[in-house]
Amino acid sequence: MAHDVAADFLADVRAFARTHVEKHTAAWARGEAIDPAVALHAARIGLTRIEIPVASGGMGLSFHTKVEACAIIAAADFGLAMSLVNTHNVAKRIAVTAPEAVARTLVPDLIAGRASACTALTEPSAGSDAAAMRCTARPTECGWILDGEKTWIVNARHARLSIVYAQTGEHSDATGIAAFLVDLTNPCCERYAIESGFSQASIGTGGFRLNQYFAPSEHAILPAGTAFKAILSEINGARIYVAAMCCAMVSAGLRLARTHGETRQSFGKPLDQQPTWREPLARCATQLAAAWALVETAIIATEAGGDARHLAAAAKVNAVSLAQAQLPAMLHAMGAEGLKDTYPFTRHIGAAQIAALTDGSTGMLLDRLARWDPIPVQLRALQG
Repeated sequence: MAHDVAADFLADVRAFARTHVEKHTAAWARGEAIDPAVALHAARIGLTRIEIPVASGGMGLSFHTKVEACAIIAAADFGLAMSLVNTHNVAKRIAVTAPEAVARTLVPDLIAGRASACTALTEPSAGSDAAAMRCTARPTECGWILDGEKTWIVNARHARLSIVYAQTGEHSDATGIAAFLVDLTNPCCERYAIESGFSQASIGTGGFRLNQYFAPSEHAILPAGTAFKAILSEINGARIYVAAMCCAMVSAGLRLARTHGETRQSFGKPLDQQPTWREPLARCATQLAAAWALVETAIIATEAGGDARHLAAAAKVNAVSLAQAQLPAMLHAMGAEGLKDTYPFTRHIGAAQIAALTDGSTGMLLDRLARWDPIPVQLRALQG
């Protein structure tokens, strides 16, 4: 039964990507705001409640299903996929961790698509090094006072709610970090949008400053000593679905290039009948198969409750590198035709650069992976 529910859900996600995402991506890339109806439709089919327990209004589906859904949306628009999954993740955290009364108040609007949410970790002086954060939470008699700035946050420009990680003052390292629910519509929150050479509209990138923001005691949802562990677990999951999203973008580019090669004539015959044109597509397909396999292995390890830290990091590094190399190669296979905004190549190439910087930079992950022995099974010939 669960398999049927997941299969039906993913079919709905594919239909949503075709009918509500693909036709708008070019406009979003030019900076046009997303129609709220898109988020409402996404919520109706379940994109905001995939892993949330059924008792809390969710679908109770697997991490694997969430990764697949993210990949389907990312094949059309990486930014929207990131936006939706961030709202989903906040709703899940509140449903699982927050006091029941708080969850009853906040979760319904998130899973119905009436509000978006974000997780605020990165700061101007603390990116991959989360333990260096300077945002503080000072205890008071009935709550906490938060001060500090968060930046480069998905959904920050429009989110109503955020989970903010801050130093409690108990320690100056990771063990002092706690997590708080913050109402971003509060006057004590000053938010701003972040743009770049290509639009950040669909991903909603922005930041905010908290000035003497009061969070009641019941909005401290992860205490110091446990919050940083939760951060690491969630980041591992994010690395896996970002890897899948990169693979999905490359898959979309490969399919488009292959279709183009079947119809485009050059020197009296279709491009796909010319070995020199086919070779880059063959290399792309081979590398893509390996990248998808690594993503699948990381998902299996995560769902089995094993230590997936290195697999998640490797999947992300590999998939990002694949996207950075192969999306331009597939654009080249399309020729100048691929530059038209009816195709996703230029948008996906920009998204690959964003992916390289999310949830741990490639350089940081490579430093970790340099000390990893990735032998998947105990092979006697390889044992020391």
